[in-house]
Amino acid sequence: MDSSWLDALAPHAKRLATQSLATLLGRDPARLRRDALRCGPLYLNLARQRLDGEAWSDLLGIARKLRLRERLAAQIEGEPVNVSEARAALHTALRSDLGRSPRAREAHAQARATLARAEALAARLRSQGITDVLHVGIGGSELGPRLVLEALGAARGPCVHFLSAPDGHRLQALLARLAPERTAVVIVSKSFGTAETLLNAREVRDWLGGKGPMVAVTARPDAARGFGIEEDAILPMWDWVGGRFSLWSAVGFSVLLALGADTFAELLAGAAGMDRHAVEAVEEENLPLRHALSWVWNRNALGLASLAVLPYDHRLASLPAHLQQLVMESLGKAVLADGSAAVAMATAPILWGGPGNDGQHSFMQALHQGTDAVPVEFVAVARPDHARQGMHRMLLASLLGQSEALAKGAEHEDPRRAHPGNRPSSVLLLDRLDGRSLGALLAMYEHSVVFQAMLWGINPFDQWGVELGKSMARDLLAALEDPGRAVPDPVSAELVRVLRAALEP
Repeated sequence: MDSSWLDALAPHAKRLATQSLATLLGRDPARLRRDALRCGPLYLNLARQRLDGEAWSDLLGIARKLRLRERLAAQIEGEPVNVSEARAALHTALRSDLGRSPRAREAHAQARATLARAEALAARLRSQGITDVLHVGIGGSELGPRLVLEALGAARGPCVHFLSAPDGHRLQALLARLAPERTAVVIVSKSFGTAETLLNAREVRDWLGGKGPMVAVTARPDAARGFGIEEDAILPMWDWVGGRFSLWSAVGFSVLLALGADTFAELLAGAAGMDRHAVEAVEEENLPLRHALSWVWNRNALGLASLAVLPYDHRLASLPAHLQQLVMESLGKAVLADGSAAVAMATAPILWGGPGNDGQHSFMQALHQGTDAVPVEFVAVARPDHARQGMHRMLLASLLGQSEALAKGAEHEDPRRAHPGNRPSSVLLLDRLDGRSLGALLAMYEHSVVFQAMLWGINPFDQWGVELGKSMARDLLAALEDPGRAVPDPVSAELVRVLRAALEP
């Protein structure tokens, strides 16, 4: 992968390093229009990024030279972009009919047929008087559905509870308030071999005792059948959908069951609108592309290693957790996609965050006066779904105040009270929080991640880095269970000894 494009940014970074955001804002009023973008219900303001028109011009030129939009279109057509596994990445076919190739059309037809089956299954479960759903899955099999259900709320169907880690305390607390005869269990595992999910599923199956239905979402229907799940309660996944991009598939069955087919259709429609925009909008007006370029600028040109995503709406409190997997699992790569060499530049930022207004009373101190500049992405909803306008205005004012303070800072004769400012931030606004806007938001982040991966020459669709620890865990589990089993690593051996002693009756 040619990394010479990064060299072209170095003069801009050097020039802008000596200029404050306050200066840039005062000298370049055109940025208020140039750096504000909209796609449907989503608005993005990049005016407080440490960029000017010249730097943006070169960044957009790089995007054109590297043909980012054309390469995204090839992905949507089903090209095998996941080169390490020789697979396509056709998650867009779950919600869009943009692809014209036979591969893309077949994938979209499979998705539509599965959605129809899922809707029928959901209707059947509701008619059986199911009041609760226990959703068993981890990672991409849990984070997306959890976020959507928390964000959109107001369930018209059963209440959904999530079980991810093999934590007996969590399981015990959940089962204490559920009744087996009124609970459906939804097991989501692409491989139907994830150790944590299978252990949880076995525990829940035993508790259920045949009194409530079980549903499986998997690419291994044979394994699901062997687990005891009826054929008509198994919904498929495919190898062309990665876990962190799978919300739009039957992985979202619990969302469909709880919120209804209309809301799920709105979620898909919002994402589909963003898909079309990402491919068709020119670079200057392309919201996910400009978003990706701003992140790459901060990571590579300015050398900022961390990134905070702060939602100013408690319904979006799980957004940072969802994005941690999407961004860090997709972009946490140090080798080029073809495996030929190391990446010549830094890749995934360390992404973290939490509810923004709460953060003002905890971690925001470090963002304002700490030694490291941390780019911030503020996320908010313009119109609330309640009548307490005073509360909502205060929430929005808090966001605006933090963004302005990070950018401008403040001088003070007492250095302990001075704020350096010049800390970049962006603001993402949803017109209101509904299925369409949430679908657009999550698809925007997906496309932004893919564009960043293209710039860095890495594969955002594999995750070999998670496998080593999992294989070691299997060996160490055997050691915890068998006192006679040797543990080669001395530190692990000592920890196993201590834990065995603690676990003895």
